[in-house]
This record gives sequence, C-alpha cells and structure tokens, in this order.
Amino acid sequence: MDAFHKISVLKIRDSSGEEVEDVVAVEKKVRIAVNGIHALSLFCSPQMIREFVVGVIYSENIISGEWCAERLSITYDEVISVDIPSTGAIAERERTITSGCAGGISMGNNLPGEKILDPAVFSLQDIRSLYRDFQKRSEGYRATGGVHSAALADAHRTIVFAEDIGRHNAVDKVIGYALLEDISFSGKVMLASGRLSSEIVSKCARCSIPVIISRAAPTSLSVHIAEASGLTLIGFARGDRMNIYTGRERVLL
Repeated sequence: MDAFHKISVLKIRDSSGEEVEDVVAVEKKVRIAVNGIHALSLFCSPQMIREFVVGVIYSENIISGEWCAERLSITYDEVISVDIPSTGAIAERERTITSGCAGGISMGNNLPGEKILDPAVFSLQDIRSLYRDFQKRSEGYRATGGVHSAALADAHRTIVFAEDIGRHNAVDKVIGYALLEDISFSGKVMLASGRLSSEIVSKCARCSIPVIISRAAPTSLSVHIAEASGLTLIGFARGDRMNIYTGRERVLL
C-alpha cells in the first residue's frame, strides 16, 4: 500500500493564496484478532504490517500462550485485518491509551524482573555517526513532515529502519523485524526520532535493548523505567551534543 497520498492544497503566503500539490502520510486502521477473536485495533502507516503486528504482540505481551508469527494472515483493505493463530488466549489486563500519536495502546506491562546486564560500550563517535545516518534515512519525514522513524543498529551500521505516523509504532516495526529475522537485541541501539515516553522505553526494556537514543526529550517516568531496567537512555542527540540520563557506563567518553 502507498505510504503517501498527493492532494491539492491552498498554500497561503502573506495575504495571497496558491493552489499547489502536497504530500500527506497515509494512515490506516489495523484490526488485530487472535484465532478470529478481536484483540485490539490501532492506527498506523500501512507499511511493514507483519513486523508491526509481531512487534506489538511481543512488546505488549498481548497473547498469554504460544503464537506463530509465520502463520499470521493479513488482509489489506480500507481496514487492514490481521489474524494470529495461537494456542493461548488474549491477555486480560488493563489497557491504557498512550501518549503517542495514532491511538497507541499499552497493556500496562510490568518491567522485566532482571536488569539489562548487556556489557556493550559505544563511543561518542559511534553514537553521533549512527544518529547522523539515521536522520539521513528519514525520507518520509522530509516528504510529509508527518511521520516518525526508528531503527535498530549495532556500533557500526543500521540493521533495520522503519517509519510510521506513530513513534511507538515505528519502534514496534523495528522490534518485529528483528524477531522475524532472528536478530539478537544484545549489543544493539534503538534510534528514535520523537519524545522518549514511558511506553517506548518499556518496549526496549522488555526486549533487553541496552541503549536508546533520540534527538528529543525523555519524560520523568521513562527515566525511572530506564534506571530500574539498567537501560542507557540518551536524549537531545543533536550534532555533537547529547544528554545521557541513565546507564552512563555504556558510553565511552
């Protein structure tokens, strides 16, 4: 499905108007069912749907039991329908509307019982190079100004990059891709474009991703979660500057 739509808009400059062609990001509803029973619905960009659903199911622990990512079925229409075969059931827990865009939902997961003990260390040059490359890849944002991006990288290269109208959705797509491709989260960095809210940091903590970096700010709860989980949290990564909020031992100064 298309990532963008071209539309006609009236662009105003000072007191005059001009009819021009503009580009907007496509937004679709995704309805997720487990064994044919509705589990939840979300809104997202209609790319990497399989990765998105796998990431959501895993990071939010929606199914209590075994499920098969390779056998999930996807029907693309005005509403994208996904059905997941499972021997388990839909987890009955509190669902919270998140602070992210596009109607994100959190299942209120508890943090992992053990801290992230990943010994990975990244130099300042590693971090700056990865984030510069990350920003260069954001073609959707440059085209529309209406999407967020996320990526998973090691110290030297970007492994997967995703864009979505929701910043947490982009993170889920990256997580889902890594799970489907059997890519370990050990020694990896999650790169994000938007605010580091609690739901995004919780997703990374559940996957034991040791480092998360954004050009934007964290929230007080996200800093608390990162500290409790042993996760390195870096915000305001802009040019040569950055703020390291937690996990300073993983950054080689």
